[in-house]
Order: sequence, then C-alpha cells, then structure tokens
Amino acid sequence: MNHDDDLQRFEFLVLPHLDAAYNLARWLTRNDQDAQDVVQEAFLRALRYFDGFRGDEVRPWLLQIVRHSSYTWLKANRPAEVRPLDEDDEWLETAAPASSEPHSVAMRNADKVQINLALAALPIVYREVLVLRELEDMPYKDIARVADIPIGTVMSRLARARRLMRQSLSLGSRPPLRVVTPVHQKGAK
Repeated sequence: MNHDDDLQRFEFLVLPHLDAAYNLARWLTRNDQDAQDVVQEAFLRALRYFDGFRGDEVRPWLLQIVRHSSYTWLKANRPAEVRPLDEDDEWLETAAPASSEPHSVAMRNADKVQINLALAALPIVYREVLVLRELEDMPYKDIARVADIPIGTVMSRLARARRLMRQSLSLGSRPPLRVVTPVHQKGAK
C-alpha cells in the first residue's frame, strides 16, 4: 500500500470516530480548547502509527490513543488531577419528565446541568470509564482495552462512579426550583 492508500484508509476508518474522541478528551480535560488540542495530538499519533494498526476495531484503538494523549496532557498541565484512587455500587436512573411544559423543560435542563457538574466532579479514573460506558456505549472489554485495566477493574470503577454520581445527585444536594409568577399575574391580585 502506498501513502495515499493509507491516508484514505485512515480517513475511512478513523475519522468517523472524531466525535467520540472529542467527547472522551472533553470529559477528561474538562475544557473545550484543551480537548481540541488533545484530539489533534491524538489524531497525529494515530496517523503516525496507523500502519501498525491490525484488526477491524479502530474505535477502541483510537480512544486508547486519545486517553493516553489526555493523560500526557494532564500530567504536563494539571498534575494534581492525575492520581490513582481506590474502587468500589449502582447507578440511579431517573426518567425525564414526559411533558413538554415549561416547568418540565426547566427541570430537565436543571437535571442536565446537575448531571454534567456531577460527572465533571468525578475523579478522572471514574469519569473516563463512565463516559466510555454511558456516553459512548462501549462494551466492558473495549473499555478495559482503552483504559488498559482488567475488566473487573472496569466494573468496579463503574460501580464506584455510579455510586458517586448517585450521591452527588441525591435530592438533598439539588437546589430547589423557584416558582416564578408571570408579570401579568402580579398586578391582578
């Protein structure tokens, strides 16, 4: 194969996973600009070593490169965020309100903000497995490959991440929504 064939193969196999790569980098770095830099570096590495790629599952291979690039970037720029942690429960699923009423939309938006804040607050080792599983819908074996950890560790980190999310999102930690009276009703009293 010549260089042009490799480049076309790279574009065909790898570029469709750009969003997943950015998503992982964004959640690991917690910053849009930093994630863009990490993804750019990861794609350059992937292109550089693409001739060594064997197999047909390019997504885990690419996300592993993104993960390594993210950790390299974090170690250089935010070393306090990269530290090993202990492990160990379950995810609390909450259904979104069925209605499209304004108060229901406001509740859903508030829930999204709370979920994003809780996810961003997770230690990085838990955040990465939760993002790969819940947002990228990756199977455990692929997460294990990307994170370079045993499947049992993936499961325990997911359980711990879900427990931490559940604690963070418990009803007591949410600010109550205020009832806002429309201006035209205030004068009607």
